[in-house]
Amino acid sequence: VQLVESGGGLVQAGGSLRLSCVASGFTFADYAIAWFRQAPATEREGISCIYQRNHRNFVARSVEGRFTIYSDRDQNTVYLHMNDLKPEDTAVYYCVRDWACGSAQMMAGFDGADYRGQGTEVIVSS
Repeated sequence: VQLVESGGGLVQAGGSLRLSCVASGFTFADYAIAWFRQAPATEREGISCIYQRNHRNFVARSVEGRFTIYSDRDQNTVYLHMNDLKPEDTAVYYCVRDWACGSAQMMAGFDGADYRGQGTEVIVSS
């Protein structure tokens, strides 16, 4: 199982980034893929998830209206499109494989996920 994130970088406040998570080594359609973020000295925060079978997805209230999650099943890739970025969005963003996608998993920061990527850093300057 491998999850590889990309797309992070330095952006000014108000800008946009699209993060990608390319999955391999398992049947993509059987799992949820989720994103959480963690800034230095803070708890991990569940951001969004999408369940491949029915495309059911959740987005955290802290980013609702600004972040969108979607997947390309042909490419085994999940994207997190981030608009109107704010300095408080600065963090390392990780994608994980999870068994489900729901509010409980989101509140737990997807800490029950079994695989995680290496992370991609997002820095938003003011």
